[in-house]
Amino acid sequence: MCNCPLSLSCDLLDVFGGIAFFPLDKMTYLKIQSFVNRVEESLSLIKYTAFLYNDQLIWSGLEQDDMRILYKYLTTSLFPRHSEPELAGRDSPLRPEVAGNLLHYGRFLTGPANLKDPEAKFRFPRIFVNTEDSYEELHLIVYKAMSAAVCFMISASVELTREFCEQLDGLVGPQLTLLASDICEQYNVNRRISGPDKEPQFKFIYFNHMNLAEKSTIHMRKTASVSLTSVHPDLMKILGDINCDFARVDEDEEIIVKAMTDYWVVGKKSDQRELYVILNQKNANLIEVNEEVKRLCATQFNNIFFLD
Repeated sequence: MCNCPLSLSCDLLDVFGGIAFFPLDKMTYLKIQSFVNRVEESLSLIKYTAFLYNDQLIWSGLEQDDMRILYKYLTTSLFPRHSEPELAGRDSPLRPEVAGNLLHYGRFLTGPANLKDPEAKFRFPRIFVNTEDSYEELHLIVYKAMSAAVCFMISASVELTREFCEQLDGLVGPQLTLLASDICEQYNVNRRISGPDKEPQFKFIYFNHMNLAEKSTIHMRKTASVSLTSVHPDLMKILGDINCDFARVDEDEEIIVKAMTDYWVVGKKSDQRELYVILNQKNANLIEVNEEVKRLCATQFNNIFFLD
């Protein structure tokens, strides 16, 4: 039995409930780790931090199950409500805030909409995370600059004041703005190195049950109310059927389906990882489809072992 019926608002990604991770080079990742350490040292009230870019996770101090729930809330509820044209670098038509000599584009997504408003409310949503004994109640501060967002979690027993929020804004805003720009530039460099975007002959969904990592080239946008995919709903239903077959058995296996629309659909399950591939190769035979999937595994998942 499937965990979730596949529809416009619910599909294979809802069944997995995974986390999309943003690919980064080591140096940029270390910059983010250093940023998190500096902020937590300067603002000792912060108990946990999570760092995201383009709605994808880079760093988290939470346990995996807690981060999974928070990630779902951020990407399907909070972020879509605050969507705006994202900035592509340090130059922006928007008016930046000034902190000392540094311009920054930081703002609170939870809490005060405008720090300069004398009537601003300093109330933040509260979340509960698992601890060894019970649950820990926390304030959730989500702060964003350009495409980078940071979640700061602080004990709910602490009263958050205007002074604290101004201190956080002055400390985090300039650093996060520069970091977001660095990540964007690094991402663009990597895209140039990898060559121009070409329409691939395949689309795929990947999920790792061990670290909850998911990756999809099928989904264009996912919110709480709608899932926009680049393939026909009938093909999504086939993916769901394969997933249900995988859920019935513990052994690793592979399933290949020839769809009525001249598409091939392949599912591979190996070592708690699942890969679903949709191939648009009308005249291919079973051997050619299998070779194409092997090439995909070699190019996209070269450090992941799939059983042949």
